[in-house]
Amino acid sequence: MGKALFVTGTGTDVGKTYVTGLIVKKLKDAGLDAGYYKAALSGAEPDGEGHLIPGDAAWVKQVAGLTDPLEDLVTYVYQEAVSPHLAARHTGVPVELERIRADFARARDRHTYLTLEGSGGILCPLRWDAQQRLLLEDVIQRLDLGCVIVADAGLGTINSTVLTVEYLRHRNIPVRGIFFNHWIPGDAMREDTRAMVERLTEVPVLACIQAGDKDLDIKIDNITSLYR
Repeated sequence: MGKALFVTGTGTDVGKTYVTGLIVKKLKDAGLDAGYYKAALSGAEPDGEGHLIPGDAAWVKQVAGLTDPLEDLVTYVYQEAVSPHLAARHTGVPVELERIRADFARARDRHTYLTLEGSGGILCPLRWDAQQRLLLEDVIQRLDLGCVIVADAGLGTINSTVLTVEYLRHRNIPVRGIFFNHWIPGDAMREDTRAMVERLTEVPVLACIQAGDKDLDIKIDNITSLYR
């Protein structure tokens, strides 16, 4: 059984998939056996033949050179670009935690380092009906995972990142590091934001990613140490 790590974001559209892809690629480029898994994905595009293409998983598969078939990378795929709990309600296909646990276990058995990507931010609801209420945090806890946070390095990041760290700690979910996306070297606001986030959370910013980066500026040992 391999080791695993969960990647969450401070919100939607912070570049979580982009950074996740670079993490998996970093492992693969180092000659390590790396895999990817996502429990639920909404906003998938139809391929014209009755199938849905899970864009996030497809991008990570491409950039990292994964050989796993797409259907093994995501358990629940919804076309509607809304929160998974709402997409599930509209399609009548609710998220089942036991199915996620089984798919995760299979993926973890296949790879030495498995990277899980969340949906939206940490409070993203995956299911909310009369039978069950399931948040993203519930999946992380049930799978007994630690996580890293992807944040946009722009204005407002101090607030959103510190709140995310404190929420995870309140839920007893280990936070192992932060990745800043949309980084601009030498930008005074971003440099100060990085320093303030580290001071307020005591969590290290592991890497700062610029637009168009194809590799993470971080030692491979610092990446592998995040997986447990």
